[in-house]
Amino acid sequence: MVNQISDPRQQRGLLIARSARIKHVAGDKWLVSSASGPGQYVVDATSCTCPDYETRRCRCKHQWALAYARHQVRAPDGTVTVTETVKITYGQDWATYNAAQDHEREHVELLLRDLCRTIVTPPHPGRGPKPIDYADLVYGMATKIYTNFSARRVGTDIRRNVAAGLMTRAPRPSSILAAFDRPEMTPILTRAIEDVAATLAPIETSFAVDSTAFSTKVYRRWYDVRYGKEVQEQGWLKAHAMVGVTSNIITAVHVTEGTRNDSPELAPLVETTDRQFQIAEVSADKAYLSHDNLAAIEAVGARPYIPFKDNSTQGAPHTPWRRMMGMFLFKNQEWLDAYHKRERIESAFSALKRKHGGALRARNFTAQVNEVLCKVLVFNLGMVVHAMYKLGVEPKLCEAA
Repeated sequence: MVNQISDPRQQRGLLIARSARIKHVAGDKWLVSSASGPGQYVVDATSCTCPDYETRRCRCKHQWALAYARHQVRAPDGTVTVTETVKITYGQDWATYNAAQDHEREHVELLLRDLCRTIVTPPHPGRGPKPIDYADLVYGMATKIYTNFSARRVGTDIRRNVAAGLMTRAPRPSSILAAFDRPEMTPILTRAIEDVAATLAPIETSFAVDSTAFSTKVYRRWYDVRYGKEVQEQGWLKAHAMVGVTSNIITAVHVTEGTRNDSPELAPLVETTDRQFQIAEVSADKAYLSHDNLAAIEAVGARPYIPFKDNSTQGAPHTPWRRMMGMFLFKNQEWLDAYHKRERIESAFSALKRKHGGALRARNFTAQVNEVLCKVLVFNLGMVVHAMYKLGVEPKLCEAA
């Protein structure tokens, strides 16, 4: 590919992108290694600190290297060249990160206590012993998922929480498992996820939409007539979510069967997030490209960033489609910078599954949905704790009882 490029600075930029380390500093600033020595230069889309840029005030090889690394090379005819993947490293404030990890569980337990105090249990009209409050059931379910223990093995943690005043009553293991099977727990957990996310509303204005799958331990079996043998197929559920790209908080989620299409889920996720957040922009992949989805994003005062397909046309004037097409064509660099924020939702899904597992233990659909929601809930609590240490957020879920 280098031989096909006529600009010598562009050629050297591609070589730098292939061989040198490119490190994120802050915002749109990056460190790009020198091609001829041990030095580094601070680079962004419009400037560089190297002598060549200071003299010529034109795009230098380090800017070309950053463009290649971020897949943003634009040809003279306006087309964007997608190049090979180049590893880009991001800085990490390890002192803050370690402190958040070290104290995460104690903060999660306190935040979960405050959250559960907002959950109301319907009155018990009949006789007999009083049923366990929904607050204690949700706390028990969340503790089970957070610790990744079985319902029996998590009993020690639950009894300790009762003794510490975090819960009022310790549910039995059978009661915790039965709670996952109860359909009325689904809206309670969904609302809890949204309430936790709302604590970060002051810092989130850019969002991304995507879906991820959770495998189940239930197999669908059928007899393959052609090959004359029995085949097994593992089932899965799909979590459709909207994520804030600053903190990776999941602001809205809907769990469906694994075969559910992604595109129809965008509008409800946007509407749910808009109730508690000020949405400025929404990014998503091509699976969500439709006139209805672009209109739904603009309806809440946000700007959509969804890439066009090969057969996409400009469309009718004065429509969301035409407006996004115009920005894509005439402000391509700005459009790409906003679209690439979508990568943060992939990071959020990866962290969610690494911390709380990508497989489900429950057997029936209702319990599986509630298990996914519990994973999202405890993940959000962890993200709030990290925002407390990294961004100085002071979350407040409810007044003390």
